[in-house]
Amino acid sequence: MKIVLITGVTGFLGRYIARQFTQTGWEVVGIGTRPLENAPQQDLSHYYRLVLPSPDLAMIVQQVQPQVCIHCAGRASVELSVSDPASDFQASVSITFHLLDTLRLYAPTCRLIYLSSAAVYGNPTIVPISESQVSEPISPYGFHKSMSEQLCKEFFKLYQLPAAIVRVFSAYGPGLRRQVLWDVCQKALTQPVLKLRGTGQESRDFIHASDIAHALYLIANWAPFEAEVYNLASGVETTIQILVTQILHELDLTIPLEFDGQVPIGTPLNWCADIKRIQSLGFQSEVPLERGLQVFTQWCRAEIRGW
Repeated sequence: MKIVLITGVTGFLGRYIARQFTQTGWEVVGIGTRPLENAPQQDLSHYYRLVLPSPDLAMIVQQVQPQVCIHCAGRASVELSVSDPASDFQASVSITFHLLDTLRLYAPTCRLIYLSSAAVYGNPTIVPISESQVSEPISPYGFHKSMSEQLCKEFFKLYQLPAAIVRVFSAYGPGLRRQVLWDVCQKALTQPVLKLRGTGQESRDFIHASDIAHALYLIANWAPFEAEVYNLASGVETTIQILVTQILHELDLTIPLEFDGQVPIGTPLNWCADIKRIQSLGFQSEVPLERGLQVFTQWCRAEIRGW
């Protein structure tokens, strides 16, 4: 049986990825920071509660000998990276180096999939964004993701450690309690006026977490693992103004909407991905935004209002 080791398995994306690989016949071993009762136990053969970096990782890797390691651990907040760059560096660059070096020493043929972010692009000059565009991060989060990508390339070039780098765009789905979709739903369901930052003309390329998990499965099976980079998105650009309109429609709410016109530090303006490279592995986005928002808003209503 093939074995995949997932760091950050108790996080938002980690849960979807564990389910995908379990359902396709892999043995899934997870590492996370939460107690066992908060881990997706039904999708795991083993779970290790661990705060990385940790010397215990070497023991786990030696015992498990995974064919694939998917690195999901770390923070996922531009805002927090701006206010606390040291913690973001530790949770991103330091942990990634520790994982790469541990694999080099104890599982040198393990194929690493590193979950990076579209934040490495900053404000791109050309949309849709191809993987060949120069990285110009505008936040500590983006810079630290870029540094971690360089570490993956270093370990491939110098030590032949197989690696693939995946730049995830705007992920969403039930279970996500942060970022723009959750923020809009939470405010719309609890406040008389929906007040948001920015202008509403900022755009994102949204991709459902189940599509992300399926794409990583394809990468695990078919990618060359030569430290190549993949954009992971739907390839569809959506403005925040249109997104909010769709969310309010799904929630059956008619409330005033106000944008303050201020774009927060580190926030890019427009994103849309060129996804030809990931499509070459057989990927197609199966969850259109309209359908994804129907399910997500229902989940948010239940989480926030209890029904």
